[in-house]
Parts: sequence; structure tokens; C-alpha cells
Amino acid sequence: MAVAAIPEPDEAEEALSTYIVHVAPAHAPRSSRPRMLSSAYYSSFLRDHLIPEHVAHPSPTLLYSYKHAATGFAARLTGPQAAHLASQDSVLAVVADMMYQLQTTLSPSFLGLSQSSGLLPAASGGAKDIVIGFIDSGVYPMDRASFAASPSLPPPPRTFRGGCVSTPEFNASAYCNNKLVGAKFFYMGYEAAAQAVGVDSRSPLDTAGHGTLMASTAAGSAVADASYFGYAKGTATGMAPGARIAAYKACWTAGCASSDVLMAFDEAINDGVDIITAALGADRVPFYSDSLAVGAFSAVRKGITVCTSASNYGPGEFTALNVAPWVLTAGASTINRQFPASIILGNNENLTGTSIYEGPPLSAKIPLVYGGDVGSSACEAGKLNATIVAGKIVVCDAGINSRFDKGEAVKLAGGAGAIIGSRQDFGEQTAASAHVLPAVGVTFAAADKIKKYIRETVSPTPAATVVFLGTLIGGGRSAPRMASSSSRGPSFIAPEILKPDITAPGMDTLAAYSGENSPSGLVHPDWSPAAIKSALMTTAYNQDSAGDIIRDLSTGGASTPFARGAGHVDPNRAVDPGLVYDAATDDYVTFLCSIGYTAQQVAVLTRDGSVTDCATRRGYVGNHNYPAFSVVFRSSASAVTQRRLARNVGNSTTTTYTAYVNSPPGVFVTVQPPTLKFSLLRRTLEYVITFTPQQWNVTTNKYAFGSIVWSDGKYKVTSPIAVAWLPTAQVAAM
Repeated sequence: MAVAAIPEPDEAEEALSTYIVHVAPAHAPRSSRPRMLSSAYYSSFLRDHLIPEHVAHPSPTLLYSYKHAATGFAARLTGPQAAHLASQDSVLAVVADMMYQLQTTLSPSFLGLSQSSGLLPAASGGAKDIVIGFIDSGVYPMDRASFAASPSLPPPPRTFRGGCVSTPEFNASAYCNNKLVGAKFFYMGYEAAAQAVGVDSRSPLDTAGHGTLMASTAAGSAVADASYFGYAKGTATGMAPGARIAAYKACWTAGCASSDVLMAFDEAINDGVDIITAALGADRVPFYSDSLAVGAFSAVRKGITVCTSASNYGPGEFTALNVAPWVLTAGASTINRQFPASIILGNNENLTGTSIYEGPPLSAKIPLVYGGDVGSSACEAGKLNATIVAGKIVVCDAGINSRFDKGEAVKLAGGAGAIIGSRQDFGEQTAASAHVLPAVGVTFAAADKIKKYIRETVSPTPAATVVFLGTLIGGGRSAPRMASSSSRGPSFIAPEILKPDITAPGMDTLAAYSGENSPSGLVHPDWSPAAIKSALMTTAYNQDSAGDIIRDLSTGGASTPFARGAGHVDPNRAVDPGLVYDAATDDYVTFLCSIGYTAQQVAVLTRDGSVTDCATRRGYVGNHNYPAFSVVFRSSASAVTQRRLARNVGNSTTTTYTAYVNSPPGVFVTVQPPTLKFSLLRRTLEYVITFTPQQWNVTTNKYAFGSIVWSDGKYKVTSPIAVAWLPTAQVAAM
């Protein structure tokens, strides 16, 4: 019987919903069959399997057939029909469609990338053979130099089989070139759920802006004299300006239907992209019910690296999404650039916020009011008392509506400006926003201080002005810092796998944007995705520009690996990491068995027709060959042992690495053997690391952190250690 991630059947329920049906490989069409014939096969499959009278009507509708990212199809079915299919031996799983949500000039130089750096020459030359697929909200190529092809850029590599789809709103012959080599869109799941695509363009055209931003940030061509209304002025360039871009639009105004996302993966894999980025997030579901995880598993098996975001649900623990070990999950951090604005109160107290407002400044101090005193603490549209707000600066609380909506609401009420507070748990984080009137974002503490000034000031009337200071590089503030909004570990599925993997710039970066909306609205192609991830993780750095541990904006103190992963990505060092921790399909299958999945659940991801005997594979999940150590103590006395295989990829085939351990507080760490002697015939060696708990006050500190560094004098291969004291009942409840 199939895995059924569907509602309880109700025979009286005749409403149609979208379901993804994973078919057992033995009952799927031949892989050589064209997609058109595969769709006909699955239409027949549906008719044959829904013969019983009580589930035959209304007639189901086939939306997609999957060949490369999954084996099966997506269809419109009633609840009873879905339940009936789930009961068939020919079906592995029936999963209800769900919605994913989209979750950012200076970044290259901040990362140390330049034409003379170790990575960009390889990237700008070798990356011309790299195609990056973006599963997002599409692309906006009109009048965007980020997507222009230089005369020296040759045609895309022959391994890429994709192309651009033309529609009345997207002229492929005009917009696509040797830079933008692919543009497709997938809307059937979304349209079925939302009943209409709505204001979105039923084309690859990006009307939201997110996809354009992501594509230009990662692989945009160099754009001289770029800025946002004078802010962040300079040459804007993607991280790999020589790489090609293929856009797969699966995200729309209300989100991204998982059936569309899976189809985008299917098409990207078939097109032959080299990297897939999907900055999406969904509810916590098992990997076999997560279209992103399922599609990514098939992509990784083909050697395609899949990059995702940890999402924007921080700063709480267990908030990181996309925690599958086969994907690269990145947290978001700041760069050394700020957009400061000074708030000068009537008592001459000066507070600093951030803004990218461009327009007429506030010339003098003007009356100041709190939104909660004039109709809406959050400054909701239509709720502010226009008679009182007119000509004043309004202080707005966080929550309910967006920062941009707050400024718009104040403007509509006749206000002269706005001061927008942040969430209390965001600590020191403020976001630079593009506003329609003089407005500035401040921390929760600063907003609280301003509101106190308003309450305690009777005469003269509370007043303030804002001075916008433009772009500031450095400014004495250390960087990077972890964004408060960046989601955190431990992993809610397998806390023994550290997530996120790394952190990278994700706040206040300059990128191309859609003209349909506004901002307010490879290192080694012959390496496996796991080896590439390992290189990025073990060479990441953990100190900021001041020499301290990267700080966390939410607390003001040092961040932890549950926020920053292995550290901040250092692309130049990742080119030559010394050692890598590799993993292949078989390792991931063992991992899935180790977290308790059945053979049928594993088959949803593997799709190879063979039956996985998890009884012979079920081991300790902490032994997955991952470039970090996340240890869970479920009792106070039991030691935990983990094994790793390290492969020498350095310049010398004969070398000896020695282990240096920084033990987490309350834990005794030993490594056997303490040295690894590599040779031409012994390029991969195993070691065992044991964690023994010592006295530790679990009631006040349930996490502790350390690291292990393997060094041969030239290379330093660093793996973070994260230790959690989690009772078995708590882990089981996650």
C-alpha cells in the first residue's frame, strides 16, 4: 500500500484538488517514451485505476507527467480518488499539492572575488560552460544589462538542451541570447489551486522581482555605474558573470505549487543544467512528501548541485528549512555596506536607522506621533487618523503589514514621514527599504526609546527630523553579521546533520529587478555535489572584520553554527580545500533508512525500481559522511561515536594530516587515528571521532560548540562541532 500524505477520504466530497502521484517504477512508462506518450500512458493509468463507480466521477484531470525529477504524475483528483490510488500496489505515494514561498555591487569584492583572484578567472572562463537553472518567479530581461550577452560569449555548451518559450508577453527571440539561454514557465498546479494566475504574466516574465534578483546576483553580467537611486553605486556583477542563466518560472503571486516546482526540476534536469538554485520554503514535511527534496535528489544523482536557502523564519531554533543532506543550504548574512539615516529628536538625541529613500529630504524638525495613538500601531492603510497624521512623522510598530505598506499608509493619510520599528527578537537588525516618503527603519529598542520620548514630552510638542546619509562602506561596524531573519538549526528531521551548511551575503545586496514590480513590492565541475559542498564548508571562515566570531544581529553576541553553519563562504579558498568529504546516492539511501524511512518511502526518491532493504542499512544517522559534526546526547552518560571518510584532493599525493580539536564545553572529544597519512594508493582514509559528555548544566545550556581542524601545514580543513542535549521525547516530537 502506498504512502498517503492526503486528507482522510470522505465519500461525499467531490471537490477536486491537485495531488502528486508517485508511481512504482515497474508500473511506469519506459524512460525512452516521449513525454507526450507518457502523458497518454498516465491518463490511461488513471482510468484503469479509478474503475470503481464510487471513485470514477468526477473525471480526474492530468496536469503533468514526471520523468526526470520523479516517476509519476500530477492530477486533479477528489479525496476518495486520491485515497483509492494510494491503496494500489502500483503507487508508492500520493501527496497533496502544497505551496512553497519565496524566501538579495559589493558582494563580489566582499567575498574576495576579483579578476586577479583565485576563483574568478576560472569562473569567468570555465564558468562559460556552466548553466545555472533558477526555479523562481521567472526573469525580466528587458533593458536589464545583467542579462546582456557580451560579444565574446560563445553559444551555450552542447550539453545544455533547453531553450526559451515565446508568449505574447515574452519574445524569446528578442530577450534570449548566449547569456539568458533558457526561459520556461509552469503554472497548472498554481492555477488549479488559486483558480487563476491573476496579475501574473502567464509567461517566463518575472512580475514579482525575486527571480530576476536571484539570477542577476548569482550570474549577472557586469553592469557599470549601477545603483538604486544613487545608493550602492558601483559596478554590479554576479558571482559567476560568465555562467549562463536558465529561468524556470514556477512561482506566482501567492506562492509556488509543489506540482509546478517538481515539473520545473524535471525540465531543468532534462535540459542539462549544471546547478539548480531554488530559494523556496515550505511547511515541515518528510523528504518523500517534499517536491524540492525529491526533485533535488534526482538532480544530485545526475551530478547537478542544488542550492537552497535556510529561509527567513529566524531567529528561533529548529526554523531552518531545506534540511536534506544532499542540498546546499545557505543562511543569510550582511556585508560591510550600510545605508544609514540619522533621526534627530526634539531633545537633540540622535538615533541611527537605515533607509534607501531617495527624494526631497525633511528640512526641519516636524511634529512626531505614534501610530498607536492615531489609529493603528502598525500603520495599517485606512486606519490612521488623517486629521492628526497630516504633516507629521509617524512611528510604526512591526507586524501585520510590510514595511513598504506602512510607509504608503502614512503617505495616504497625509503624513510627512515614517519611523518603522523592527521586531524585538530581531535585536540589532534593521532592513534598508525603498520608501515612497521620507522613512527610516530602526531597531525595536530605538523605536521604544522614540515612543518613550513621545509619551514623556508635553511641551514643546514631540518632534523629529531624519537625515539620509547615503552609502557607507565599513563605517567601523564589523562584518559579516548573521541576519536575525535567517532561519536556524538544529535540523527538525535529523539533528545529527548540521543545517544550514554555510552562510553567504543575503541582506542589502544590489541586483537587477523586474520592471513589472519594484524593490518595495563552480569550483570543480568534475566533483560531485557533495564534494563541492564539502569544499565550501571546510574552507568557510568564522571571524568578522574585527577578528571576533561572526555576530548575530538578533542577540548582539556571537553567532553559533546553528545560525552560520560551517561559516561564511570563502570562494577563493574553496577552489583548493585540501580534503573533501564525499557522498553518493548509496550514502543518501543509507541516511534515509537511518532516519526510519521504509523501503517504499525511500523509493519515492530513488526511483530506480530496486527494493531497498533498510533492515540491512539502518544504522546511525550521525555516520553520514557530512563535513560537520552535529551530536545529540539523549542521555547524560552515553558517549557518541561518528565516522568519516576524507579524500585528499590537495596538490600533494603524499601528505600527513594531523587533527587539532577544540572541544565543546562539557564534552571530551577524541579522534582515532590522530593522523591521516595519504599516499598515491591511499587517497581516501577513515577516522573515528568520539564525543563523551562531562558535567554540564543542561538546564541553562543545552547547546555547546567546538571544531576539529585537519592540517598538513599547508591546508586547514575545518569542521564545526555542534552538541545538543535533547531528551529522546523532544527529538521524537520534532
